[in-house]
Amino acid sequence: MSFRFKTAFDSTNAALSAEPGNARAKFAARSRLGEGVNSNVAIRQFNVAVDEPEVLGGTDTAPNPVEYILAALGSCQEITYRLYADALGIPVNGVSVRIEGDIDLRGLFNVDKSVRPGFQGIVAEVTIDSTAPEQDLLRLKSIVDRHCPVLDILRNPTPVELDLRHNKVSELEAV
Repeated sequence: MSFRFKTAFDSTNAALSAEPGNARAKFAARSRLGEGVNSNVAIRQFNVAVDEPEVLGGTDTAPNPVEYILAALGSCQEITYRLYADALGIPVNGVSVRIEGDIDLRGLFNVDKSVRPGFQGIVAEVTIDSTAPEQDLLRLKSIVDRHCPVLDILRNPTPVELDLRHNKVSELEAV
């Protein structure tokens, strides 16, 4: 068990219980399309590359957006397992996730209007290295699945507002 994570969990839990108004957090990212279909995404002090495989018009220099969704879910599961295992005193030496998502590209390419452009389904296998009894691990899984933010985002509709802003280059600026 990691004392650091247990301490962080307990102190954050106590602070948020005492001051629920401090519970809201905002995360942000900025992206900019580069050459072709690659993008550069800035998240805090990090830069993340995004591209598509060659078969989808990219240069295959980085994962694509839907692969990042899978990475986000897998890593969020691992982190949430770590936090709750430590908080509950369940011994966990390691957690790994193997995850796959199926997409029907007819949705993206507007071949069939009845096909969604997103994942048709996601399947994941979480592997836990632990000496804990099976019933403790099943309880842990239930708690993790209720509290994993990315799993919640994928399972429940999230209001999304996408505004369009048009920057038009004037004739004087173009010269």
